[in-house]
Amino acid sequence: MDVARSEVLEIGTSVACRSCQARHGVVCGALSAGQLIELGRHSLRRKVDAGCEIIAQGSENSFYSNIMRGVVKLCKVMPDGRQQIVGLQFAPDFVGRPFVRESTLSAEAATDAEICVFPRNLLERMILETRELQRSLHAQALIELDAAREWMLTLGRRTAEEKVASLLHLIAAHAETATATSTAFDLSLSRAEIADFLGLTIETVSRQLTRLRKSGVIRIENIRHITVPDMDALAKKISG
Repeated sequence: MDVARSEVLEIGTSVACRSCQARHGVVCGALSAGQLIELGRHSLRRKVDAGCEIIAQGSENSFYSNIMRGVVKLCKVMPDGRQQIVGLQFAPDFVGRPFVRESTLSAEAATDAEICVFPRNLLERMILETRELQRSLHAQALIELDAAREWMLTLGRRTAEEKVASLLHLIAAHAETATATSTAFDLSLSRAEIADFLGLTIETVSRQLTRLRKSGVIRIENIRHITVPDMDALAKKISG
């Protein structure tokens, strides 16, 4: 977005929208000033407690949302009731699949979260009217496809240590305190959920976390609080 257009979009935009993490994200960043104001009039900020469902698999939802704060996990439930975590989303990610009436996944808050909810019909109309929004959503879909392929590599070829390091690096890169060199965050998943996500046992996850701690790559406080003093050192653990 060029500077001139950015300045125009700020005029008439609510204070809440201006300070929103998703303000220049996939959806809102591609809207005109008038569209952004219209979307703002029909949107609602909603706090979601950890463990609460945002979208149910198989449901027909009447809304989409942007993540303002927190981590959301995407899950697939099998016919026999078994559940698999298939992805994580972070602020300012867009949650939902336009023009798909029935959700093929469930979305659940992995941490206490805040989302901005807006009507499905309104956004779908804006998509049809706005070429830039179409391009933005298409680009995001390709980014997610690349990330899914990279995760296939992680699950299929990487060692247990590399898998755990990959997940920590993913979360660390999206942490609010992240810098180019270091960060600290609370683990958004339990040991059992990490094991489920990575195809490992809980014991293996615990061993690999201890191994990374002993090597100085991470520091662990209060079981779930992780400090990464050197992001490059963590990244090197992914490639072996």
